[in-house]
Amino acid sequence: YGNRLHSETGNIAERLAGIFDVTFRRGGNVIIPSFAVGRAQELLYIIREIKEKRLVASISDFPVYIDSPLALEATAIYSGDLREYADEETAALMRRGINPISFKNLRLSPTAEDSMRLNADTTPKVIISSSGMCEAGRIRHHLKHNLWRPECSVVFVGYQANGTLGRI
Repeated sequence: YGNRLHSETGNIAERLAGIFDVTFRRGGNVIIPSFAVGRAQELLYIIREIKEKRLVASISDFPVYIDSPLALEATAIYSGDLREYADEETAALMRRGINPISFKNLRLSPTAEDSMRLNADTTPKVIISSSGMCEAGRIRHHLKHNLWRPECSVVFVGYQANGTLGRI
């Protein structure tokens, strides 16, 4: 967690919260293709802040799913005692006993079966899934089930290289 993230978090948090709110009011899911290491954890940090500040009026306790085996492993590492690596703002959260990348209603999808069940559940939710450029993995399944639905949103939070499905 760097100072850059903290300086941009407010604006990003407000923009993401707005997308979440509009999508949830429509009854849809927010699908976020994300790189499993680093970016997924930055998203969790921002979403924790969104929930803490109650920036989503329609469903304040919305569920968030991490749907990537690698992201689950990376998140477990980030959840350890990293105070000596954290910037001052993040370290202050940790000193207060707050895990900066965890919050109520954060759910994990470790198996392919868990992942597939997400699209059968009609509860509006955020699904963070890899791969970040939509080239492979579980994200393609979520795009297949949600991209065509006008009530859903897909939020790209990383670079999409030329020729990738994410760029297309």
